[in-house]
Amino acid sequence: MLFIRPLPGEQSKGGILMHIVLVEPEIPANTGNIARTCAVTGTGLHLVEPLGFSTDDRYLKRAGLDYWHLLDLHYHKSFAELRAKYPAGRFWYFTTKGGRPYHQVQFAPDDFLVFGKETAGLPRHLLEENPQACLRIPMLNEVRSLNLSNSVAIALYEALRQLNFPNLK
Repeated sequence: MLFIRPLPGEQSKGGILMHIVLVEPEIPANTGNIARTCAVTGTGLHLVEPLGFSTDDRYLKRAGLDYWHLLDLHYHKSFAELRAKYPAGRFWYFTTKGGRPYHQVQFAPDDFLVFGKETAGLPRHLLEENPQACLRIPMLNEVRSLNLSNSVAIALYEALRQLNFPNLK
């Protein structure tokens, strides 16, 4: 198996500045690309089950190249479990239904940037429970959405830019 589930109570690797959360991702190549982005930026990756693919998937492995050993990866049985593990965490929900553009908020270290599955986005209840934390990436009205891995890269690099790209050269 490609991923090793952290042991209960195990902490993130040192130096993690931001967190990406994928809620029920469906496409292995997207998750692999996102894993690679997280690995090269020192960002934690949280996968909320159920996953739409096997972690043995060859497209997932190929998209992540040889960066898997650098990745701080966590699995969660549900989003509620993730929130319970990080009760003081600040969560930002990326959605086409977001009330304000992502660049109009001030990101902080240890923020969680949350993205939904490719076909349906985030669950409605998360958006309704957190309207002030719902952000959008501006795009034309005629377009449904951006690719998930592109959206993660856009949002993560804006957050890191605001923090002056710490530890990155």
